[in-house]
Amino acid sequence: MELHNIEKLIEKYFEATTTVAEEETLRTYFSGDDIAPHLEQHASLFNYFTKAKEERFTKQVPLKPRINYLKWVSVAAIAVFMVGLYFYRPTPAPVTLADEYTPEEIASAKEALALLAMNFNKGTEQLNHLEEFEKTTNKFLTKNN
Repeated sequence: MELHNIEKLIEKYFEATTTVAEEETLRTYFSGDDIAPHLEQHASLFNYFTKAKEERFTKQVPLKPRINYLKWVSVAAIAVFMVGLYFYRPTPAPVTLADEYTPEEIASAKEALALLAMNFNKGTEQLNHLEEFEKTTNKFLTKNN
């Protein structure tokens, strides 16, 4: 009867429906010497849990606090911010042409730009003659080859 009861408890254990008392019954059964041959494969599992309970951490835990780098990072960030504020130069308001130059200077600049545009247009007209010359030259060159 006990072997049948142990088999039922193992099934319940693997289905995760056992109580703490039933698990303790399984541990005591598998820690004994009279284990059924077909249940010996489960003995190492329950013996492991018994041995794992007895293990203790024996190393010394350091109680000295570690260096807090976050504090130094915040100090560095504040220092960079203060240097940025010290060297900050606000940009001046945009200046219009009327504020910077007199009307006479503006009028003379317009005249100079108009003269430049007129001369530029004359130069581009000369390029048309150059294009015609290039076309004619290409005709002669292609006939000779």
